[in-house]
Amino acid sequence: MSDVIKQYPAKPARVYFYATCLVDLFYPEVGLAGIQLLEREGIEVIFPQHQSCCGQPAYTSGLNGQARTVAASQLELFPENWPVVVPSGSCAGMLRKHYPRLFAGTGLAEQAEQLAGRTWELTDFLLHVCRIRLQDHGEPVKVAVHTSCSGRREMGIADTGPALLAQLDNVELVQQARPAECCGFGGTFAVRHPEISAAMVEDKARALDDCGADQFVSTDCGCLMNIDGFADKQKLATRGQHVVSFLWQRSKGGTA
Repeated sequence: MSDVIKQYPAKPARVYFYATCLVDLFYPEVGLAGIQLLEREGIEVIFPQHQSCCGQPAYTSGLNGQARTVAASQLELFPENWPVVVPSGSCAGMLRKHYPRLFAGTGLAEQAEQLAGRTWELTDFLLHVCRIRLQDHGEPVKVAVHTSCSGRREMGIADTGPALLAQLDNVELVQQARPAECCGFGGTFAVRHPEISAAMVEDKARALDDCGADQFVSTDCGCLMNIDGFADKQKLATRGQHVVSFLWQRSKGGTA
């Protein structure tokens, strides 16, 4: 599937919402905030109840057969030609970039290509498809942004979080020293290479803590869990929040 230039669709009447495992198990408020933001834009949100893992942990571990088994069950959940919106660059990247490769040469190749072509990361969808306009109802705050590696490099969304935050009058964006560096999570990477992962997350967490922000926001729950876990253990002051939850909390009460 060619994805050199994004072809954004017109704002749809309905979307599917693919929540991800980490949202389901650890950050349900992120899923609710994402759905509320979409519904406020006049979009009906369909949440397939049997959704589960996208298959990425097995896929990035080289277990393509297991990954196909898990991923194949997801292909059946989105039968209508509606956008699939995902609050994670990592899982969205799996569906959009890797499903076509995973199912190439199989009977599910066409279905995987079709799903990939209508999969969108949530902040990208809100900014460029919904053309959302946010009104700030919060107190002044300084915020730094961490974009996941998959979001930045696979989905091309490094600028979407900052662009949405820039709409909030009382939010001051603060630049961290390591904006493009990995936090060390990387899914199974953190399990297979714990010492390297620990050194990477220390660099990232301290950069966020030292930049003068009151808090940071992330576009992926895996990064958020990793950085916040280190910060909590080391008793660092700066804590994180998923950008979608932050946007909803700040803009509750209306749009500009």
